[in-house]
Amino acid sequence: MFRILEAQAPAKQNATATISTLCGRLQSATLLEDRRAAILGLRSFAKEWPASVASGGLRNLIKCLDKDIEDVDTTKITLETLLMLFNPDASSPEASEDIALWLADEFTQRQENITVLLDLLESYDFYSRLYALQLISAISTARPDRTQECVATSPVGVSRLVAVLDDKREAIRSEGLLLLTSLTLSSAELQKVVAYENAFDRIFSIIDAEGSLTHGGIPVQDCLSLLANLLRLNVSNQNLFRESGWMKKLAGLLSGYLKEQSSSDSIADWARPQQDKNVWGLLAVIRLFLLRGSVGTQVNQRYFWQTGLSMEVMEVAFHPSIELNIKSEAFATAADLIRGNPQSQEAFAQLSVPFPRKQEPPPQINGHQNGAAAPRENVISALLEVALMTTSLQAFDVRLACCECIKAYMQGHSAIRLFFLRRAIEGHTSNEDEPDNILTILIQNHDRYGGDPYRVWIAAVLLFHLLYEDFEAKNIAMQVHEGDAENGEEVVTCIQALASNLVTAEQNMEDERISIAYLTILCSWMYEDHDAVNDFLGEGSTIQSIVQLVTQTNQSRTLSLGLCVVLLGIVYEFSTKDSPVPRDTIHQIITTRLGRERYIDRITKLREHSMIRDYEVLPQDLSSSQAGTIPEVYFDSTFVEFIKDNFSRIIRAIDRAPGLEVPVVANGIHKGISRELVDSLKAQVDDRSQTVQKLESEVATLERKLGQEQADHRKAKDSAAIELNRIRNINDALQRNHEEDLQKFHKESQSRQHDLERQHESELRRLRDDMQKLKVDSEASLARVRERDDAEIQDHKSTISRLRAELDKSSKEHVQDLQTAHEDYTNKLSGLESRLQRAEDRCADAESRATRLHEEAESKEKARKTTQTELDDLLMVLGDLEEKRSNDKKRLRTLGESTSDGEDNEEGASGDGEGGSGLEEEA
Repeated sequence: MFRILEAQAPAKQNATATISTLCGRLQSATLLEDRRAAILGLRSFAKEWPASVASGGLRNLIKCLDKDIEDVDTTKITLETLLMLFNPDASSPEASEDIALWLADEFTQRQENITVLLDLLESYDFYSRLYALQLISAISTARPDRTQECVATSPVGVSRLVAVLDDKREAIRSEGLLLLTSLTLSSAELQKVVAYENAFDRIFSIIDAEGSLTHGGIPVQDCLSLLANLLRLNVSNQNLFRESGWMKKLAGLLSGYLKEQSSSDSIADWARPQQDKNVWGLLAVIRLFLLRGSVGTQVNQRYFWQTGLSMEVMEVAFHPSIELNIKSEAFATAADLIRGNPQSQEAFAQLSVPFPRKQEPPPQINGHQNGAAAPRENVISALLEVALMTTSLQAFDVRLACCECIKAYMQGHSAIRLFFLRRAIEGHTSNEDEPDNILTILIQNHDRYGGDPYRVWIAAVLLFHLLYEDFEAKNIAMQVHEGDAENGEEVVTCIQALASNLVTAEQNMEDERISIAYLTILCSWMYEDHDAVNDFLGEGSTIQSIVQLVTQTNQSRTLSLGLCVVLLGIVYEFSTKDSPVPRDTIHQIITTRLGRERYIDRITKLREHSMIRDYEVLPQDLSSSQAGTIPEVYFDSTFVEFIKDNFSRIIRAIDRAPGLEVPVVANGIHKGISRELVDSLKAQVDDRSQTVQKLESEVATLERKLGQEQADHRKAKDSAAIELNRIRNINDALQRNHEEDLQKFHKESQSRQHDLERQHESELRRLRDDMQKLKVDSEASLARVRERDDAEIQDHKSTISRLRAELDKSSKEHVQDLQTAHEDYTNKLSGLESRLQRAEDRCADAESRATRLHEEAESKEKARKTTQTELDDLLMVLGDLEEKRSNDKKRLRTLGESTSDGEDNEEGASGDGEGGSGLEEEA
């Protein structure tokens, strides 16, 4: 009977058929209850058969979200089904990562699908909000870029997401924080939109509500993560944050944290890890405002100083009860707060921080430490002591952070660097016991701390940054020396002492970091500094010792030995023939004892070592070490850049001939020329200069003669002019005297004539009177009187004629005398004029001779310039020949031909000889 019933029973359905049936019902159902029942059936299969459910019912499920959005129960089970599709069972036969991608693509290909999920956030229902946020997060995880685009495109999408932060229900709020954090991770546009939706206010409200940094849990950490996303590399959001006054809130959070740390109420041990994460996250947020090279970094630094946050950070860094990882992050933050800002750097040096000595435990109140009463010390001294005197392996990151803080204090501020260096020199030379003096550590006390190589290493890094590319600081440091010559002690300079300590460290096989520390200073100090190289070579045995170390020391010390070879290359590159050990001798030592191949091999291995090649990606902190071992930190970042930038130049230094010196030019252009060629050219130039000087002396002599001739000419001309003026004056005087005599004679004759006329008139009047009297007396005697009168008149006329004749005669004689004198003076004047003409002819002749001599001098100067131009052309030709020779050697190597050092030297010598003979022939 059972068999009959079994035969009449309907056929069993498998999961695929059932899912297909449910999907068909969901698609064709018109009643809400029918759709809900179909969704419940699909939900039961979603975990085990996600691919089948998604392929047949995904689009219908999405349509139900839009159609039945008002029904809370249907919406809930629909969202649960969709979430199960994104998170199937791991043991499901259809489980695959591609399902999540396919589901995310289905949602993001149509804007309406994301909009439906965002509309669900308007509902106050707990599950609708929570599941909608979780579903958007799942979609964003699979397709982040497309999801960000859909959310940003939605008119009210961002506003609804940010509004979720106001929800008092922790689960929804936390899910909203996580979703906003994932959406704003890489989208700058979403970051700006979220920030302008009053996100900063909401974030800090959540932090305060959760108990701030000290008592806040994971929500506070999520808030700080979202805040970091909004501020990272987003200048617009940083400006909004700063101008809205939220920087004061950051300082307030740190201040509250410090008060909690200083209070008598201790924090539970289980809460400390989360507290440290919160503080670390806040410090990381602060550092986002202080990125190197950012346009707003200086403004942000100034605002942080104004709000007092810098002091709060230093208080955190030096607080005795705070974990070491938080301290290291605080020191790194302090370094970012002052780096490259002169005002902040100067203000930083004035700070004092709580710094209890080891032998002075901080005072306690009721069994708890009272941090407020801890003694305070200048921040620079405290940083030096922490960096140089701390020996705990766990505090290594703190030491590195302190070193970084001191480097930031000096960076870009030459006055501070010089002050720091002078202060270190004064402390070293005063013979006072200063265990944190970097010069004392490097020069005298390195062997006292064999168990802590990083004490020497950190001191070397600080000195390296004091001297790097600062010639003034290098010159000051070169004045440091050991020993008193007056007491018969040997005087050893700072460079020589450092080199001696380097050799000692290598010979004693001390920790490689100590050798690297000394090599870091020496390489950077002597690069492009002839004086430093000469100082180093002042102790001639040092270079021999270094070569011996490279050839005989354990070959496993790749880093220190490679840097020793780099040091040799730098010494040779910037030495001269006038160095204490001549350049030719150094080249011979390197090529004969070390060899060109080993020189290149050592430097190449150094460059290819992972500590140099992969420096940027390797951890440079305590995490680089294995348990119980010191960290694998060997180099400073700036020194690594120095090695990489100058690698090619240093490796080619060995191929530069000893006669080619490389002077350091201020503008950074370095040119090498043959010293022998320079000497020969200098000799030729000296000969030409002597010739020119001789010609110039002859020209000067001729010019003096010309000047004398011109003076004589001017003197003769002046004398002739004076004589001519005297003659002219005499002539004028004679003419004036002649005219005066003529006028005198004329006046005398006129006066005599007037006298005679007056006498005649008087006589005539008398005669008239007499005639009148006689006329009256007698007419008889009239004829006799007339005759007598006529006789007298005739007599008077003859007298007048005679006087006039005498006057004319005397006038003619005087005129003849004047004419004779005038002719004499005229003859003298003509003689003087002829002498003057001859003098002028001699002057013209002298001037023509001077002009001819000046033209000869100019022609000789042109010849000298032509010779100089030919010498410059020869220099260019020599440079072209050298370059062509180098190219030919490279081409031969490319073709497989080998060129030995001997052939190179022979070719170089022959090339020099040919160049010299050609030069002599051209000259």
